[in-house]
Amino acid sequence: MTSSDIPAGFEPLFRKSPLTEPWEPLYAKKTDKAVVIGLRLAKPHTNGRGLIHGGLITALADNAMGYSCAQATGWTTSFVTVSLSVDFVGSAEIGQWCSIESDVIKTGKTICFAQCLIKADEVAIARASGTFRVVPKKA
Repeated sequence: MTSSDIPAGFEPLFRKSPLTEPWEPLYAKKTDKAVVIGLRLAKPHTNGRGLIHGGLITALADNAMGYSCAQATGWTTSFVTVSLSVDFVGSAEIGQWCSIESDVIKTGKTICFAQCLIKADEVAIARASGTFRVVPKKA
């Protein structure tokens, strides 16, 4: 994959995890209000019919919303998912650019609420909402 395949403003995802490692390369773009995750869809991202897998959408939506909550609070706390809801409204295929665009609804001392739109080549394929528990960072 060449850098020309990646939309402007995206850089390699700054945080790695064992779950998402097989899906690399993953990208992120930080905006004033959120962290957008993006990837060029490939075979490891698909189900048996060659379409993007719902589990991938769910996991990346969870990550994007959690990172966006962390950014909204100045990266001073961590978050764990309390609840997550995903509505699938379309599908995507290999080769498309998938972006997970979050919006933090409200942050508090113990809870953060966020939502996101998952798009393939700028067309919505899913939406998600999440509730996240604030967890103080370990010293």
